[in-house]
Amino acid sequence: MVSVATSVDLSVNVGALKLTNPIIAASGTFGYGLEFSHLVDLNRLGGIVVKGLSIEAMDGAPAPRMCETASGMLNAVGLQNVGVRAFVAEKLPKLRGYQTAVVANVFGKTVQEYVQVVEVLEGAEGLAAYELNISCPNVKQGGAHFGSDPRLAAEVVEAVRKVARRPLWVKLSPNVTHIAEMAMAVEAAGADVLTVANTYFAMSVDLETRKSRLGKLTGGLSGPAIKPITLRLVYETCRAVRIPVIGLGGIETAGDAAEYMMVGAAAVQVGTASFVDPRATERLVEGLENWCFANKICKLNELRGTLKE
Repeated sequence: MVSVATSVDLSVNVGALKLTNPIIAASGTFGYGLEFSHLVDLNRLGGIVVKGLSIEAMDGAPAPRMCETASGMLNAVGLQNVGVRAFVAEKLPKLRGYQTAVVANVFGKTVQEYVQVVEVLEGAEGLAAYELNISCPNVKQGGAHFGSDPRLAAEVVEAVRKVARRPLWVKLSPNVTHIAEMAMAVEAAGADVLTVANTYFAMSVDLETRKSRLGKLTGGLSGPAIKPITLRLVYETCRAVRIPVIGLGGIETAGDAAEYMMVGAAAVQVGTASFVDPRATERLVEGLENWCFANKICKLNELRGTLKE
């Protein structure tokens, strides 16, 4: 008898990359991937986007950094990381032992810092692509500053494109009026793939102390609560650009991932679900296999863009 696993083709094309399946661990929720290796078979995942890398190590935001909200989570981690050089020396050599595509999330406070981080990574082996984070709402400089202005976003992408030989993914912010405008600007500047989207500006108040429940006043909202909004953003982005779009926001089930692909996403990233269940990414791969088998879908890639309007 043919097993479910061998009868369903989950492979997808994300620009120049062919992934074994569309499930990618999102940046900031999966560490450097190595922290989950004793819980998750990393080779089962389509890809891993490591936590944001800056030119120098960063301590991040003050505690508390996370709090639960209705159908979601609020976080203000602040892009804590070891710095790009330490990543190349200490983390990347171990990641090379896995077959999974490893993507480096890149952050900078200035355009030049984005370029410097990528220049360091260019000298290292074992990476499949770069993901430019121009959309983090939890830092004082950079991040959302670039992600809210099409001109500034294009400037970052153009500068990095000149030094990057690997595929260039750009992570867009949902905190904009017209995401299609942002998408077209970075596509024209040289982006190969778009990730839609990051977290939403939000806050939560402790009624007893009358203070923010985070160490910062505001943070980023993620989880199931944002899925319907982000699904619309992915749909709009896919209609506005020719390059592939990766959907990210509130994915917990195989059905969630399938919805994103139906509206046009080439693959999906899984974030907050990994906090709830550290094995969520691997569980979703198996769930997609079973979902496709039950729905008589032999090749998952054929599901992409099949929304009936």
